[in-house]
Amino acid sequence: MVVRPLVALVAGLAFSLGSLFLPQTARAVDQEPWKKPEPALVIDAYELNIVDWQEMLKNKRIAGFVSKASDGMPESFSCTGDHKGDSFAHCKTMWRKYAVSRELYQTRRMVARASGLLWGAYHLARPGNPIEQANHFLDYAEPAADELMVLDIEGIDPENFMSLADGEIFAQHIKTRTGRYPMLYTNHTTARHIAENRALYPILSRLPLWYARYKPGIRDVFPMGNWDSYALWQFSSGANCNKRRCPYRIGGTLPDIDVNVAPMDAARLKVEWAKGALLPEKPLPSDPAPAQPVPAIPTLDPPVVTLVAANGARPVCIGTQAALGQPALSQATLGQAELGVDGMTTSSIATRGPRIASR
Repeated sequence: MVVRPLVALVAGLAFSLGSLFLPQTARAVDQEPWKKPEPALVIDAYELNIVDWQEMLKNKRIAGFVSKASDGMPESFSCTGDHKGDSFAHCKTMWRKYAVSRELYQTRRMVARASGLLWGAYHLARPGNPIEQANHFLDYAEPAADELMVLDIEGIDPENFMSLADGEIFAQHIKTRTGRYPMLYTNHTTARHIAENRALYPILSRLPLWYARYKPGIRDVFPMGNWDSYALWQFSSGANCNKRRCPYRIGGTLPDIDVNVAPMDAARLKVEWAKGALLPEKPLPSDPAPAQPVPAIPTLDPPVVTLVAANGARPVCIGTQAALGQPALSQATLGQAELGVDGMTTSSIATRGPRIASR
């Protein structure tokens, strides 16, 4: 029949026209954006990740590299005496690790920048003085004005990670010393907690968000608090990448390498990379409107009860109480045994009328 093709044609046109007004960009950045050619990729690594730079750089989508810099509090400058409970041998081992990791950091930095990659550094936040940790990070990373700085808070347990209150202090101290704020790296649970309590964390909740979530799609996540979207999305790591299956493989690296995607191309990422500005603050949800007062039931005048006196005495009227639409009670009836009178109400239903006092 002709009707069915016509209906199908109309439906198809409606779908096509409707799709023009759907938020295509939002959907693209929230659903496996790494499978599309435009979004830039960023690699991040710590000292134990293996990187073959020659192989890795064959992937032209890689626009930046972020390296772990400092970790918690600075190491003691002396291994004599009590070193936080560590043995002398362990202290020397930590110093060797610190020296080697810092040398590796500087080497990777030189190679990345010489290869045209954007460079960044992150501080792994631990319990302890946030000012000392911020100074430790800046002394270690020595960030240039065009390099990204990142505060890495792995969770909200202050026994294992820097507290969010200390994170506020850390970020503000970085701003004081450099004129720029760091980016915040964290997972979904911590980000949501910060967003839901953004009045308590006015700085952390406005830092650009490096979002760690190992899922193919995050369509229902944003907007979240002050965050309309992520600045970087860490979508692949050792948590969801192995030899058999991986969201995205990077040549010259092992499955444990962290891979991130930006919601923009490389040219735009270069512009936004090291701005270090706070995001706009959104208004907090307003308090619920006060409940409207319930209208009071109007006071009703009682019906008039006429008492007929016995033995020809003069009759009297008294008021009785009743509710609107309810039968009135005759007080005269209640007391007739004592008064020796017969009671008769002029109305058995409560009405709006002038109150007649007893007399």
